[in-house]
Amino acid sequence: MEDTTNDSPPVKGVVIITLPPLDNPSLGKTITAFTLSDSPPQHHHQQQQREPPQQSQSSVPQQDSNTGFFHVSLQRSFLFRPRIVLGLLGISIIALSFWSSLSQETLFELRDVDRDDQNSSNSSFILPLYPKRASIWNSRTDVEFKLGRFVDFKPDIVMELVNDQQMAKSVSAATKLDSSANFPVKGNIHSDGLYYTYMLVGNPPKPYFVDIDTGSDLMWIQCDAPCTSCAKGAHPLYKPRNVNMIPPKNPYCVEVQENLRSKYCDNCHQCDYEIEYADHSSSVGVLAKDTLQLVLANGTGIKSDVVFGCAYDQQGTLLNTLANTDGILGLSRAPISLPSQLANHGFINNVIGHCLGADTNGGYLFLGNDFVPHWRVSWVPMLNSPFSNFYQAELMKMNYGSKELQLGKARDGKGTVVFDSGSTYTYFTNQAYKALISMLEEISSEDLIKDASDTTLPICWRAKFPVRSITEVRQLFKPLNLQFGSKWRIASTKLSIPAEGYLTISEKGNVCLGILDGSNIHDGSGFILGDISLRGQLFVYDNVNEKIGWIRSNCERPQKLLNLPFF
Repeated sequence: MEDTTNDSPPVKGVVIITLPPLDNPSLGKTITAFTLSDSPPQHHHQQQQREPPQQSQSSVPQQDSNTGFFHVSLQRSFLFRPRIVLGLLGISIIALSFWSSLSQETLFELRDVDRDDQNSSNSSFILPLYPKRASIWNSRTDVEFKLGRFVDFKPDIVMELVNDQQMAKSVSAATKLDSSANFPVKGNIHSDGLYYTYMLVGNPPKPYFVDIDTGSDLMWIQCDAPCTSCAKGAHPLYKPRNVNMIPPKNPYCVEVQENLRSKYCDNCHQCDYEIEYADHSSSVGVLAKDTLQLVLANGTGIKSDVVFGCAYDQQGTLLNTLANTDGILGLSRAPISLPSQLANHGFINNVIGHCLGADTNGGYLFLGNDFVPHWRVSWVPMLNSPFSNFYQAELMKMNYGSKELQLGKARDGKGTVVFDSGSTYTYFTNQAYKALISMLEEISSEDLIKDASDTTLPICWRAKFPVRSITEVRQLFKPLNLQFGSKWRIASTKLSIPAEGYLTISEKGNVCLGILDGSNIHDGSGFILGDISLRGQLFVYDNVNEKIGWIRSNCERPQKLLNLPFF
């Protein structure tokens, strides 16, 4: 007989499909698989018998001991049980909600910065932040609001450089200025912010403490020009030389004096400026250029010539503000701000971030995009108006707990929120402020009683015991929820501010409201988030992509941060 074994492939196995009875199709079908082997089996293979549904314990495939194949009852598979599927779906939704509610500082890591600097034209600088003093929240002077603007020069206080070693007092040849050309968008919103860092200026470098201020354009430090009126400060005054002076025709001088009647003075040898604040405090100085020394996140030091203010005459509350610091670090979007200058020199991308630790535990500030978290950041578009240099976003809705607060003088039903690290407290529109006060009246008088004798802030409550931490009374208050992007909650981006973000404790042990009436701020239509509400989160201002982001954080110093030169 002719051998036909090669004409067709040998049979390797058999699959048997058993259909359910016609009178009970709900039993499903059974699939049984067998393999064929030349070796004698140890046992006769048996067809799997269908077990009664009530005795079935397996919703997973079972392996035949003889064949090694799996046989599966589709009727028993959990994938075909609607109740189980819906149950798993519900569990998944609950798990997802729980995941979203986790503390976000555990859900991201800072990007690696172990890169070859020669292969990248951009990197990042990171600086530590320090609280100015432990009792900062307890000072009544912190309530004052500072709205800065460049104003006319006063001839009797303007200084002019006469030689290479010192500044001599004289009458400046500045041109008469039109006061109507002033605009209230320069300078820091509040001159007494809570956090400061340090700058190394000059050659050899000398340290200066500066308040960080996202609402200020110009970085300035007190200087001996000689000094007409300066605060005590933390370090000896900066001493400029003739070569440090910026001439009036310099583009940065043009920016500072852009709204003045005269843009250029032929007889002037320096660029004078004066910043006046809403509480009538002021700072007068000249623009200077000197070497700024910074350390990259990977430990590499760089030097760059930057333009800053040499301030020789401070008046008003600035003298108290600078008791322990030497000046202000302007971090706004203006071309003259330090981040803009460093980006223009190619050292960084124009991105900044600050993380202010809760309970004034310090934090950190970075310039550049290397430390922007990979994910879990809430982003909103950055507005270019009504104030071109501020970090601001469009507010769609605001709630205290579940109750909505009217935004007040909102444009088209929308508000504007300014993020300002130079302001100690937070400011609401008058209507929103009054609505919030009304809602806070619901607090039980048995737990907290208003204490008019405590003048730390306009509204303070006395508890049955001296309060040492907001956590002791936070259950009496509700979070503030700000919605951006859309009035629909599911489509909006939310910024949640807990009780710790708007309450503080006075020296009397009372609980005080750190939100103030902002009726006199700008035109009274904006909201300003100050340090008290910015703590406990990392805020990122991406000037490249024009967006603002935030993520919850404990604001500890990043692990990859190298020791910086500090004196």
